[in-house]
Amino acid sequence: MRPPNKISAKPGPCTIETVLEVKHYTDRLFQFRITRPASFRFRSGEFVMIGLPKEDGKPLLRAYSVASPFWDEALDFYSIKVPDGPLTSRLQHIQPGDEILLGKKPTGTLVLDALKPGKRLYLVSTGTGIAPFASLVRDPETYEKFEQVILTHTCRELDELEYGNEFVAATKDDELIGEMAREKLIHFTSVTRDDGPVKGRVTDMINSGELFEQLGVPALDPDVDRVMICGSEGLLKDMKQICLDRNFVEGSNAAPADFVVEKAFVATD
Repeated sequence: MRPPNKISAKPGPCTIETVLEVKHYTDRLFQFRITRPASFRFRSGEFVMIGLPKEDGKPLLRAYSVASPFWDEALDFYSIKVPDGPLTSRLQHIQPGDEILLGKKPTGTLVLDALKPGKRLYLVSTGTGIAPFASLVRDPETYEKFEQVILTHTCRELDELEYGNEFVAATKDDELIGEMAREKLIHFTSVTRDDGPVKGRVTDMINSGELFEQLGVPALDPDVDRVMICGSEGLLKDMKQICLDRNFVEGSNAAPADFVVEKAFVATD
């Protein structure tokens, strides 16, 4: 193994953290875990700026959803690999012991505070857009506020579902929230390229009613359902329109409502 990469430049509006673990799921997807400053606080579902210094020492930063629960002692992130991406072309090669830049101010719209009370919470994601929901499904407040939590994850290929399958299984075995998750959490997956158990886009299955038939739940209803959306630009556009067509009102931290969209999520570097 090569010696750890250390950051010598001043971090500016960031702290310098150490990479603890790295796991590669596919040639396009990987997860990494870094140290967490004692002063770092965030709400489940928020994102923060992550990055590395450029050759001139200035930070190159991108928005990454925090995938770990708020109570975790370290911070987890889930990323794509873009061969010519300014950041991910370098980030994908990090190893334990390397140093990385962490922004000091987490923010975002995918938080429980941005939604009105409801009965059922839909967490609709594609690709690495599942990351903020990895945090939310491990937050006890999510299960205290909703009777049912439905996490949907659509990817192109079957092996891209592994990350979600892994943390959902761990969540249901967790000592703190396992009992609540086993009772209330439903994990629905589909693929668009491989031949999987379920093939197709979740938006198409919502419009056709297939999703609700498979889950055994009523169709989307703004009186009882709340929706969080994170993923590709296509998903954000189509899913937002689905909500608006059904008279859902978009919410925010300042004005909680029926659904929220993570506009800062970037599916490509």
